Amino acid sequence: MSDLTSLPEIGPVTARQLAEVGILDADTLRSLGSREAFLRIRAEVDPGACVQMLTGLECAVRGIRASELPPADKAELRDWFRQLNRSNSAE
Repeated sequence: MSDLTSLPEIGPVTARQLAEVGILDADTLRSLGSREAFLRIRAEVDPGACVQMLTGLECAVRGIRASELPPADKAELRDWFRQLNRSNSAE
């Protein structure tokens, strides 16, 4: 988990959740991407995972702090999150 907590925006709780879904290191997180990692956490560990977690995962993948994520990219993540919630509530 220490490898994951060395990434920006990844604290011990998120690192533990990533480990619980089989994402044990930064390279695996980067190769899967933030959205896939988020979907796994939401399906297997925390059904209430929020858009802030998704944003944090994206920042970790990119190696940047949340304040450095461009507004357009934040908006795209929020839109994807809303669509995910809409599709889940329709099921």
